[in-house]
Amino acid sequence: MEIKTDAINSLKLNKNTPIIQAKNVDVFYGYKQALDNISLDIPENKVTSLIGPSGCGKSTFLRCINRMNDLVSICRVTGEIKIFNQDIYAQEVDVVALRANVGMVFQKPNPFPKSIYENVAYGPKIHRLSSNKSDMDELVEWSLRKAGLWEEVKDRLNEVATGLSGGQQQRLCIARAIAVKPRVILMDEPCSALDPIATAIIEELIDELRNNFSIIIVTHSMQQAARVSQRTAFFHMGNLVESGKTKNIFTSPKDERTQNYITGRIG
Repeated sequence: MEIKTDAINSLKLNKNTPIIQAKNVDVFYGYKQALDNISLDIPENKVTSLIGPSGCGKSTFLRCINRMNDLVSICRVTGEIKIFNQDIYAQEVDVVALRANVGMVFQKPNPFPKSIYENVAYGPKIHRLSSNKSDMDELVEWSLRKAGLWEEVKDRLNEVATGLSGGQQQRLCIARAIAVKPRVILMDEPCSALDPIATAIIEELIDELRNNFSIIIVTHSMQQAARVSQRTAFFHMGNLVESGKTKNIFTSPKDERTQNYITGRIG
């Protein structure tokens, strides 16, 4: 996917232009429909939370944005998803380049069984983002600093990453995701396997990262959605019930189903 500079610049000039525009998105796994006619705009440099009961389609929608659903043979996606005003499902799109622009952090930390340094350098090496060792060293340090991990690991960069704590591993995965300088970061319940202290650190990190990245986070925790996001979308049974400013969704939802979910009546 060639990301055109003029498209990026035009988005920056117009703060009201969403960085991601999904229109009439349907997703099918075989004959079963998982998402029904989803239309949702994602703003630039903000955190958007996707909330809803288990199995409601949050993660399925997230995986449409970097075409991870392509890896599921029985999955079919229809409708339109644009990033930087470009249809990411167009035939000419380079999926590898798309995923370099749309990073992803998964539910469980999944560092490679390599050194801390090699984990962060992996993506930049593949995409040839640095021409020499000095540039790579700077990029690795930048990524680890952005992920709030540099001071903890700067003297152990050659140690195997799996020796880090769970929270550190997740921050390393965030550093690995941002090392290729994506514009969008997808997070699929990034704190569900972490303790409260590690969760608080990740949440602070998310708030900092939105200055440089547009973030979409799937979370089962409504408290977390309220803390970290500026926009929230509520999914239920494959439908997008409503979306809007996080404060409005939690204090004055328009749909009764949203109210019922927030108050614990459903979900």
